[in-house]
Amino acid sequence: MVDPSPPAAPDDAVERTRSALTRMGAPERLAAALVAALGPDADTQLVADPWRLLALGSVTPRQADFCARALLGEAATPDDPRRVRALVVHLLRRASREGHTAVEYGRMAGALRGLGVRTVDAALQAAAEDERILLVEELPEEGDDDLDGDLPELPDPERFLALSPLGGAEGRLGAELVRLTASEPIMDSATATETVQAAAGQLGRSPAPETVAALVTAALRGVTVLLGGPATAGARAEALRYAAAIAAESRVGLALAAPSASGAAALNRALADDGPRARTVAALLADSSPLEAGLVVVAEATALDTEAFAALAAACPAEAHLLLLADPAQLPSAGPGQVVADLVASRVAAVAVLPDDPEPGPREALAARVGEGELPDGVDAPGHEVVLVPSASPGEAAHRALQLVTDSVPRTFGLDAAQIQIVTAAPGGEAGSSALNAACKARFNPGPGAVRGLDPGDRVLLAGRGPGYAPGDTGVLRGHGEQGAAVELDDGTAVTVAHPAHLRPGWAIPLAAALGGAWPAAVAVFTADSALSRPALRTALTRGERHVSVVNAAGPALAAAVRDVPAVPRRTRLVRLLREG
Repeated sequence: MVDPSPPAAPDDAVERTRSALTRMGAPERLAAALVAALGPDADTQLVADPWRLLALGSVTPRQADFCARALLGEAATPDDPRRVRALVVHLLRRASREGHTAVEYGRMAGALRGLGVRTVDAALQAAAEDERILLVEELPEEGDDDLDGDLPELPDPERFLALSPLGGAEGRLGAELVRLTASEPIMDSATATETVQAAAGQLGRSPAPETVAALVTAALRGVTVLLGGPATAGARAEALRYAAAIAAESRVGLALAAPSASGAAALNRALADDGPRARTVAALLADSSPLEAGLVVVAEATALDTEAFAALAAACPAEAHLLLLADPAQLPSAGPGQVVADLVASRVAAVAVLPDDPEPGPREALAARVGEGELPDGVDAPGHEVVLVPSASPGEAAHRALQLVTDSVPRTFGLDAAQIQIVTAAPGGEAGSSALNAACKARFNPGPGAVRGLDPGDRVLLAGRGPGYAPGDTGVLRGHGEQGAAVELDDGTAVTVAHPAHLRPGWAIPLAAALGGAWPAAVAVFTADSALSRPALRTALTRGERHVSVVNAAGPALAAAVRDVPAVPRRTRLVRLLREG
């Protein structure tokens, strides 16, 4: 999740940067953000390279070119190496915000031509010398053509560009996953089967053959992806208990992780007191490295992005097994990558499928139908487990969402507002997170906004990484002192948020921030300008444990997107890295 709010900057550095911006005809209001992005010598960098303005995502190439001409005059040429480097980084950052980890060389070359660069190949080769940019050259994957006795000519390499930190993380992730796939079995198949059956007997269960086979696979293989949709909630809970039994019987230890604090809390509620306890990935990584567990299980694994997955995989000790539970029909992670999908596509990991529960509830049944490309006009839910709420406009959608949170859902389910999460797919406007949060604060916890517009008692969303927390975590602001803000996360853990820009209002959160999270009840809002898709609605429908209201201000476009937009594709290199080993 990109954090657009800068931390506090030294006054003298900001003042010097304002002066530099004035010289190039740029708004002085950008000064603090540029000092935060470039450092205290931002003014010197801008004078030497005015295209450094593109370090801010709000600045466009055209605006940067205007400022460069104002400062440099005729010396500001389209093929200026400084301009090309800045454009490449700008385009790579934009691609990463869209979820891609790499951009093909040809695609980047075309984009640069569209921005007026004339000598693209020479410019790109020069840009690749910038430490912010990673250029990777790889031979195409081998085909199946038989050789006719002559040595074939080597094909031209395929080239990709990536942001250096992201490209490096993807490379490390590939290597770590390959390492884990080579782990020795925790136990043999017969012992694993006996262990699962014994654990099932203690629970008074009769496990489905598919569930037993999946857990045996996890005991045998170093990396296993366990696929299951919304109708497999019961099977998932059983699988986690059986995984704990395998870890205990083999004495390797278990680490059960969820991507976010709300997800960990929901998992612990589902497992009750007799199951393993989940923690967030961020909490696991904050405690120790490597992890002291031979079986590492991650629920809602599609919510983890490339960098988070790379850190987790690196923390897994030698010979550990990694078990990933995932619904492949949900949205990919908010950050770049699609690790679970790439693992499945690479065929280097074991893949198993959980069986559907015998009698899924109305919400689970609707989410399953959405996954098949169908959104019915109505839902048969006698217990109000899921409700479709049509709205004529974003303003009406916002009104209905607030009504649901303040009255209808609490009255029907005996919940308070703190247990109900608004999740909005609207990018802004009356039904966007900013407007909804302002309305919720006025309703639930009005105050002076002493901490970046927030007060103790406010629900908050964390938008950065720190000790024990990660983007997408939600909780309550408890106080603020010299060390930072004290936040109680949804799983009951307490963290200190030293970076004030990591705090956001959290009564209403963007859909991307809700990935991997779950709350007792959720109210999902869709508008016509939302990024509508089948995975988006399926993801929203699975955010509430007891109830989900879908407020639809998109009209028939939502059903059309469920029918016609089956996936959100991303460009990554991980499949190739895994296959090459």
